[in-house]
This record gives sequence, C-alpha cells and structure tokens, in this order.
Amino acid sequence: MADAFDLLVIGAGSGGLAAAKRAARHGATVAIIEGDRVGGTCVIRGCVPKKLLVYGAEYRELLAEAGSFGWSVPGHHCDASRLLANVRHEVDRLNALHIGLLEKAGVTLINGWGRFEDAHTVVVGERRLQARHILIAVGGRPQRLPIPGGELGWVSDDLFLQDQLPASVLIVGAGYIACEFAGILAGLGVAVTQVYRGERLLRGFDGELVAVVHEGLEGQGVTLRPGLTPEAISVGPEGFTLLAGGERLTAEALLQATGRVPRLEGLGLEAAGVNHDGRRIPVDAHQTTNVAHIHAVGDVTDRVNLTPVAVDEGRALADALFAGGTRTVNHDLVASAVFTQPELATVGLSEEQAVERHGAEAIQVFRARFRSLRQALPASGPRCLLKLVVERASGKVLGVHMVSSHAAEIIQMAAIAVGMGATKADFDRTMALHPSIAEEFVTMV
Repeated sequence: MADAFDLLVIGAGSGGLAAAKRAARHGATVAIIEGDRVGGTCVIRGCVPKKLLVYGAEYRELLAEAGSFGWSVPGHHCDASRLLANVRHEVDRLNALHIGLLEKAGVTLINGWGRFEDAHTVVVGERRLQARHILIAVGGRPQRLPIPGGELGWVSDDLFLQDQLPASVLIVGAGYIACEFAGILAGLGVAVTQVYRGERLLRGFDGELVAVVHEGLEGQGVTLRPGLTPEAISVGPEGFTLLAGGERLTAEALLQATGRVPRLEGLGLEAAGVNHDGRRIPVDAHQTTNVAHIHAVGDVTDRVNLTPVAVDEGRALADALFAGGTRTVNHDLVASAVFTQPELATVGLSEEQAVERHGAEAIQVFRARFRSLRQALPASGPRCLLKLVVERASGKVLGVHMVSSHAAEIIQMAAIAVGMGATKADFDRTMALHPSIAEEFVTMV
C-alpha cells in the first residue's frame, strides 16, 4: 500500500522547499524526498558557503589597505582551516533551520533517494509513495572533464569539505564558478592559475565588464592562461599535472569548474514517461512536463539556473496547483551577479545582445569608469565600470551593468527600474545620492 499525498516533491533544494512549504500553506498534504542534506546546492555547497568564503577573502585587501586610513595591522594572517570550519558550522545551522521549517509547515520529510516506479509512484528504499502531483526539483551537479584523468581533482562541491587549503591550485574553467573560486583562493593566499580553452572569461556576459573582471583577477595575483584546451590530468608526488594545449602545468591541487548539469541519473524518468534530452527536463510556462501531473523546477530544467528563479518557480507552481493561481515566471529579465573581486552584476541586455537584437544604430551606450572614493586613499585596486544600454528611439533602458564593490546590492534595485520599463530620462530625473558609486547611473551624459 503506497502512502498518498497531494504533492510529492523530489529534492529539498531551494525550488523544492519553496514549493513544498507554499503548497502546505494552501492546505495540501505534502511530502518532500531528499537523499542528501536539506537545503540543496545553494545552502549546502553553493551560494551561501561560497559567499562566506568571498567575505573571508576580501579581508586580505582590506587589511592591506588599512594603513592608508591610519590603521596599523601588523602581521595579518588568515587561518584558512578556521574559516572553512566556521563556514561548515553555519551550513549545519542552516540545514537544521530548513528541517525545522519543514516540520513547522507540516511537510513530511522522507530521507533517501527517490526514483519513479511508474508515472504515479515514487519509490524510496522499501517505501512506495503516490501523489496527485509530483514535482521534480533535484537540481544539478558539477560535471567533470571527459578526458584521461577527468575523475581526478576537486569539483566545486569538494572545496567546502577541505580542512586546509593548498599552497597552489590549477582551476580549469572560465565560467562564474571558476572565476569566483579563483578570487576566493587568491584572496586566501593560494597561488592560483586559471586555465581555459577560450579567449575570454565569462562567456555570455557583457565583454567590456568581463575585461574589468579579468583585470581584477590579475590584480589579485591570479595567473590567467587562455587558449589552452585541457587534454589530460595526472597526479604524482609533485601534485597534479594538467596537460593543456601541449603544455604541462603543475600545482598542489586542481579544481575542475567546467559547468554543472541537471541531476537526472537514477530518477527513473523513463518509467514515468517523462521526456528529457539527457541534459534537462523540458517544461512549459507552468513548469509542467509532458506528463500532466508531473512538474519540474530549478536547475533540472536548465533554463535560468539561479536560486531565486527556482524559488519563484516553486511558489508559482504551488499557487497554481492548490490556490487557483495563474502567474508564470518571467525568465527574460533576471538580475545576476558574479562574486569576483570586484563583483560583476547585470540585468537586462548586454551591449552585444542589444546590438544583435536591435542593431548597432538603434542603441546608445552610456558608461562611467572611475576609481571609487573608497579606493582614493590607497590609490589602488580596480576601477569601477558602470554601463547603461539604451534603446535610442524610445529611451528605454535595455540593460544596466556594473563591476564594482557592492555591485550585486546595487543591481538588485536597478532591476526594479528595468522591469518597470524605465527610460534614460527617468534615470536622469532621479537625484543623485552623493558620494556613492551608484550615483553615476543617474548622472551619465
């Protein structure tokens, strides 16, 4: 006899948790299945621990510049082991918090890995579960390189489990995970070499902003090696060796940061009749798969792989299923950030995207490049870049982009304006808040 629920959620990450709690609030009986720790990628091995490490790495620059502001901080040193332990302690706290919130919401937590037996039944160990609606919210996992020795070295998940950091590391990849960990590890005193096969970092982001991130990474001491295609990885007494582009690069540790893929293996999607292409589960605007009562949210759909998107998808789905909601998630206007040092943050179209969509003559770009007041006394550090991409005929702001300290905090507010269809004239009418970095957005001419 199978246990029966109104909603059965497979995966207790951001999207699954949001959907389960919202559905329970609407009066549905809900169970959520998780074979790992409750919280998912973001809480356990992603956004939260990574951002804590970013904060820790930033202290190197702050302490180095302290003398410019009259502070004497002799002999500063980071105990990386203590930092890593403190981060894990915070993750443990959040894991327990999320378990408590599920219990408070009346959601049944089932520990174990779920797989479809058929379209209506999910098996966890010896337990059989059925529900009116089933939600797949299993997220993604880091992928390894398909090369000899590709099973060697760390992926991003592994870094948070370390008790101490190596003296040197090779990072393979050019995406946001690779760039963020390059900045983190360099800030914590590790000698970092970042290897990537393309000619630029952060493909898909505005090229002008990426150039500033490139400059910032080099300023931190990261050795950037573009144009080298990884061919093989080996490990020996001297550490890890990466054969790339005919060169042999060696370091004490190696991190593969070459992207993430949806976690489809072991789900039994074929038994449920759920379509997938081996890399993602396609869904419609209402998060529904080809099977009417089976839904999917978050990274497993591989649309916009960001925590707030998964949360919004989960809540919108629960509202639709159990409260008559009709709202769908807008995936076209999503703010994002790369937590390098300095941060890159963006919302809307990049200059390249705007040119491709509207034509070069139809857009106008406004920019400001300067050293922030925060850096005036030390007279060091990367310069800020702020950028507005505007449709010339209407004056509508198509994109807001920046590289600077606190960029993510600023872009969050700019996203509201862009979402409301603000024009350059609206920005110009806004009184500047001086002295601040963000005031440049309303004073550009």
